[in-house]
Amino acid sequence: MRHVIALDVGGTGMKAALVTDGGELLHRARRATGRERGPDAVVATILDFAAELYAYGAEHHGAPALAAGLAVPGIVDEEHGVAAYAANLGWRDVPLRALLTERLGIPVALGHDVRTGGLAEGRIGAGKGADRFLFVPLGTGIAGAIGIDGRVEAGAHGFAGEIGHVVVRPGGADCPCGQRGCLERYASASAVSEAWAAACGDPDADAADCAKAVASGDPNAVRVWQEAVDALADGLVTAVTLLDPRTLIIGGGLAEAGEVLFQPLRDAVRRRVTFQKLPTIVPAALGDTAGCLGAGLLARDLLTTTHPTTAEVST
Repeated sequence: MRHVIALDVGGTGMKAALVTDGGELLHRARRATGRERGPDAVVATILDFAAELYAYGAEHHGAPALAAGLAVPGIVDEEHGVAAYAANLGWRDVPLRALLTERLGIPVALGHDVRTGGLAEGRIGAGKGADRFLFVPLGTGIAGAIGIDGRVEAGAHGFAGEIGHVVVRPGGADCPCGQRGCLERYASASAVSEAWAAACGDPDADAADCAKAVASGDPNAVRVWQEAVDALADGLVTAVTLLDPRTLIIGGGLAEAGEVLFQPLRDAVRRRVTFQKLPTIVPAALGDTAGCLGAGLLARDLLTTTHPTTAEVST
């Protein structure tokens, strides 16, 4: 059965699947990255894991995979197939596409994890059918993926979509990026956790606890939550002004609060738009499988001209 390898590498773990031409998952597997053993060990683990998946396909599905898609965090040079930098994994300038192509002997696509997740959300998830979308996962930080006609825009240098570092509170909290007042310092899940822990006096309290307190009407929680929502709305309206997306897809841990987040967020965005067209604001649909599914799409793009690709075949 024709299939491709889809591999999503995170800070501590990897999710993988064998995916058919029709999108069916033939096989799923997980593996630790082994980052405690250093960046070279992580790269070796990725290559070994992919080789095992290749062998599994050949043994159990009649033929090996025809292509592979790999999604990784950090700064990614998709054009040249290089994982330029990842703080969590400790690597710099790793030619992952070339290494994996040499190991497997098949075409390989390399993508940025958030953009790859956005590709999946746009094509087969919450943004299906939208010609222009912005995918914004609210996790430890905030990133973004700009979807245009079935592909995701990487930008001239691989930095497109970094909405988490749009300054929404000039002169505000210091950000590790070197700026002050960045969106992710106010509206990420970690920022809400920090603010709620300080407000309620419980150092172990997190964003999920804050959302529950909001739902129960706790005024301190409502204040903390609304401050985050207002910052997020400011950032999103800036993106809407620049990009004019048809759909805003909000994912990540904070989006798990459901309408506790989405109702006030839609209201806050609506209050801020003037001449801009108000996009549809929806929750992400694919959860933590988005990166893996997107990696499968990258691999399948190498085998078809139906959709534009976001990575080139290694030569």
